[in-house]
Amino acid sequence: MPTRSRRPRRDDALSAALGYFRDLGVREVHLPSRPGSPADPAAAGSKAAPAAEAAPSASLGNIAPAGSSLATLRETVASCQLCGLCRTRTQTVFADGSGKNRLMFVGEAPGADEDATGVPFVGRAGQLLTKMIENGMGLSRKDVYIANVLKCRPPGNRNPEPAEIASCRPYLDAQIDLVKPVVLVALGKFAAHFLLETEEPITRLRGRWGSRAGIPVMPTYHPSFLLRQPEKKKEAWEDLQQVLRKLGLPIPGRKGEAGS
Repeated sequence: MPTRSRRPRRDDALSAALGYFRDLGVREVHLPSRPGSPADPAAAGSKAAPAAEAAPSASLGNIAPAGSSLATLRETVASCQLCGLCRTRTQTVFADGSGKNRLMFVGEAPGADEDATGVPFVGRAGQLLTKMIENGMGLSRKDVYIANVLKCRPPGNRNPEPAEIASCRPYLDAQIDLVKPVVLVALGKFAAHFLLETEEPITRLRGRWGSRAGIPVMPTYHPSFLLRQPEKKKEAWEDLQQVLRKLGLPIPGRKGEAGS
């Protein structure tokens, strides 16, 4: 008798995915139900099913399988409900850039302007970052890829919570894997802690090369911090000069501070 191949069970994949997020510290996963399914409270005579029996979200499982693209990842992020930020966001903020960039900047989380436009770093801090890139480094903003640790704005621009960072981790990891930047720049402590897996203060990390899966990482101050502490722009400019050298790019022949 021919051997019948075992078809992968959807609940097996879901259980594995939920276990992955549990190991990351995620304690709450929001899964959309299909009309009429056992998980649908509107289904006649049905009871709400446990999360493990609900229809899996597109955000679960292998986030960026072979052959996927940044476009499909963007769609997955847009429908994400892995943490409570999905209930307060206007829209997700995926990234800015072509995805064929040698240099990638990683920030903390979207703010109000970013939440409204869907584009990272467009508010006051974003305008300063653009100046740092264009006036300081002599590049065009379109020459770099810009993303955040979180894809949704925390209410009131509060700091990201550990569970939120854990929920978004697969998305940023997948972005980095798909973009394949030559150099990463961590903007502020949350990005630096994420990329370097450390809890050292940014004041000690900045200006010192680290590594994320073999990719050089330069931690520096977040532009919002530089708006509050403009005297630190000189140090940020020193960090960006190191990035230019690592990329083999010329340092613009000007004196001053980044984004001055």
